Amino acid sequence: MSGKIMVDMETARKCALIAAKAADSKKASDIMVQEVGEVVSSTDFFVISTAVNNRQVAAIIEEIEEQVRVQTDLKPIHREGLNDGTWALLDYGFMIVHVFQPEARDFYRLETLWNDAPIIDLKEAGITDVEYSDRIAKILGEKQD
Repeated sequence: MSGKIMVDMETARKCALIAAKAADSKKASDIMVQEVGEVVSSTDFFVISTAVNNRQVAAIIEEIEEQVRVQTDLKPIHREGLNDGTWALLDYGFMIVHVFQPEARDFYRLETLWNDAPIIDLKEAGITDVEYSDRIAKILGEKQD
């Protein structure tokens, strides 16, 4: 990963929410936005979602990249994993977007590595109907208790 692009926290949060909304628009499931800046030195936000196949992974990544660029004029400093399709990412420095297929998401369990990181309520992005697997729903339920 390259060095962090310097943006203020408000812009970083806005970008993370744009990414989540873009993923939702392409029918991603298990969408989570974690504010990891206090526990990870290399980035401020993780946006994590699940896609059912390689084509959906690519479509979600493309839509996120497009929406962040159109709405904020920011581009990723690195893209990875689109050839494989089981896990792709966009690295913006201040935000890293991960799109997994279910098996890879369950194997890596990124959302559990930084348990102390706050999870952002997706209602801020206008998202109210995300589909969650039992495992992710349990994590979200524990964070909100």
